[in-house]
Amino acid sequence: MAMHELPKPWFDIDGYKRTRLLEAKYEIELAKRFLDEGLIRNAAGKAFQAVKALLAALAVDNMDKLIERYPGKVRIKGGKTIDRVYWIIAVMPMNYMLGLSALISEEIHYLASIALHLHQYQYNGPDREGVLSQYRTDDEAREDILLIINNVNKVLSKSNI
Repeated sequence: MAMHELPKPWFDIDGYKRTRLLEAKYEIELAKRFLDEGLIRNAAGKAFQAVKALLAALAVDNMDKLIERYPGKVRIKGGKTIDRVYWIIAVMPMNYMLGLSALISEEIHYLASIALHLHQYQYNGPDREGVLSQYRTDDEAREDILLIINNVNKVLSKSNI
């Protein structure tokens, strides 16, 4: 399979959206495969990446809301200036995921929240004390990974991906 560069949203918004939807599909397939192999922390990372890609794709359809929330311009590599909203959609920084997802829908906000917990779990593993991770056991994380897999697949099926 040939590697393709991710289209920049400020050049090709529709191509960017489709590519991010495909990325979410592939990441969720890997999450499922890793989960089946017992690689729970790896599956958590892939589930997180799937939600992040899905959020970036869905943000394209909510540009009007995003422009209101995130006005202004940013300077990117090469000195080019673009609308801040395009930069957010392209990069999808973790610290924007909750606020941005809340603008899209309650369902997507819920998935983003779980994905951020899974990201923390991926790096710290289970923590019986609940200090370094929201998950006390791997089985608790597995349940949320399955929830992400099922719900991302539902959203993708509506997008014909």
